[in-house]
Amino acid sequence: MRPLVILRPEPGASATADAARRLGLEPLLIPLFRIEPIAWTPPDPSNFDGLLLTSANAVRAGGPELRKYLDLPVHAVGEATAAAARETGFKVETVGSAGVDTLLGSLPQNLKLLHLCGAHRREPKNAAQTIVAVPIYRSASLPLPANLRAVEGAVVAVHSPRAGARLAELARESDLAWESTAVAAISPEAANAVGVDWQHAEAAEEPNEQALLALAARLCQNPTQ
Repeated sequence: MRPLVILRPEPGASATADAARRLGLEPLLIPLFRIEPIAWTPPDPSNFDGLLLTSANAVRAGGPELRKYLDLPVHAVGEATAAAARETGFKVETVGSAGVDTLLGSLPQNLKLLHLCGAHRREPKNAAQTIVAVPIYRSASLPLPANLRAVEGAVVAVHSPRAGARLAELARESDLAWESTAVAAISPEAANAVGVDWQHAEAAEEPNEQALLALAARLCQNPTQ
């Protein structure tokens, strides 16, 4: 069985590794980014019908100003994000399991939502709601990892298009033997971002952690892909 390389920043990397071990996989953590809070000005909560959260990093990095929004219902992408919101004292009204676009498609169209997000936010497609995005954290690129060559012959889990692009950049700079490496990506956009010279690059059936790990398990167990 091939090892599974996890690129996402902590603490998400360790959470993914724990889930991978439960599937019998052998995870190796090589984070490419570090989550950092950024200064932000909290908008008036009375101007919004709810809070849109697409990453648990927003809850972890938001600081004490988050408490201004505890009375707003939360619409969260993913159970990990929802769990982090509940632990902070938020009431989670909706949990989506297939990405932000599907979540927004399940909500009333006349809502005005405050999206506390990262600096590298993907604009939702065809959102019927009014969404005000306020970046409160960023994913800062880390230096070239000393153990990057461990991806050769492994399966790499790519959680975002930005991670895919950074992986491709580092692979070129380091002259990696990437034709022996398979990529399991959380979305078609993330799969496209890694480029075309890998042994295999495939997107998960749905843009969530469970589907990504199911794909990664199949690739880890099948060295010909």
